[in-house]
Amino acid sequence: MSKGKLLYAQSGGVTAVINTTAAAVISTARQHGIKVYAARNGVIGALREDLIDTAKESASAIRGLAHTPGGAFGSCRFKLKSLDTDRAHYQRLIEVLRAHDIRYLLYNGGNDSADTSLKISQVSRELGYELACIGVPKTVDNDLAVTDCCPGFGSVAKYTATSVLEASLDVASMAESSTKVFVMEVMGRHAGWIAASAGLAQRGEDDPPHIILFPEIAFDQAKFLAKVKATVAKVGWCTVVVSEGLHHADGRFVAEAGSKDAFGHSQLGGVGPAIAALVKDELKMKVHWAVPDYLQRSARHLASQTDHDHAWAVGEQAVHYALAGKHGVMPVIRRTSDAPYRWKIEAAPLTKVANAEKKMPKNYLRRDGYGITQACRRYLEPLIRGEAAPPYGKDGLPSYVKLKNLPVPKKLPAYSL
Repeated sequence: MSKGKLLYAQSGGVTAVINTTAAAVISTARQHGIKVYAARNGVIGALREDLIDTAKESASAIRGLAHTPGGAFGSCRFKLKSLDTDRAHYQRLIEVLRAHDIRYLLYNGGNDSADTSLKISQVSRELGYELACIGVPKTVDNDLAVTDCCPGFGSVAKYTATSVLEASLDVASMAESSTKVFVMEVMGRHAGWIAASAGLAQRGEDDPPHIILFPEIAFDQAKFLAKVKATVAKVGWCTVVVSEGLHHADGRFVAEAGSKDAFGHSQLGGVGPAIAALVKDELKMKVHWAVPDYLQRSARHLASQTDHDHAWAVGEQAVHYALAGKHGVMPVIRRTSDAPYRWKIEAAPLTKVANAEKKMPKNYLRRDGYGITQACRRYLEPLIRGEAAPPYGKDGLPSYVKLKNLPVPKKLPAYSL
């Protein structure tokens, strides 16, 4: 391929380590003498020709980016439809790439982003533009196909298990005369990986979480209430972790808001307080609930070292794949050993990743449906190991980086989405 510039973009919900991947991309490209632009707010910025010149950032700023949460260049939820339906957008995208001599495109995101990457890789060929398009994995949901795990998940898993452990110590302290049941809602629309990670906090039979409600298992209200009642009778209190995607037997989400997001997914939220209200009303127990929401995916102070290493590796390898002329692929993580934990990066075709969703295997779910098995624990434990804490300043707060994000001069007419 001709040696042009590289465009990096972030898409979908961000993670505690997506900027680690960004730092790896920029650092690796610099080592090869490749200029890196970033699209402001993902593919939206690419279409608007709103590009950021990362060459204006110092080496120390890029190093600091590796331990800074959020999405440094802005992310988006914007779905590109088929070429037949959305031809104008694709033509505009290629025009922008051509105008700036961008020959490598790295799109960092989850399921829908893999689909976008696949479409762009196909369209660039159809429109005759020489481009290496690489999808780069990230998602806290851990539901990408092919890869053993997703960068971003290990840190949210560590946060979830730690939060359940710590909050449960609080509940246990107050249970005699106050709160009997604590409910924590976690992310996960169709796949219960984050909910499952809470199970790592359970070290003994009576330890929390006592009940995990997975999206893979239809909610049985009577059975659930009986389990809560029995747990409180035995232990004195009960911790419940519930996935936002919990649904009834007929497929309806327990907490569906009635609206859709940019990708056509039902907006969810409120299952935690809904379950808490159910316990309060039916069992007459005092209940507290919490919804970590953005906190669980932005908690860089509790990032997993394994997750950090995964995030860096996929970014680094994505650049190597692009420079080698690979097209329409994604660097994925393949586990080669549980104990000791070993892994490597391989290239997977985007056709096998896009529009596929990896749910919890049945052998990872306990027979009663309220916890995880030893097989699941063996899978999860290595992913939360190690601490990749950020440096702290004299004010006691993490020292996070804010980039300049200086724009690249535009060469094309304005474009409206």
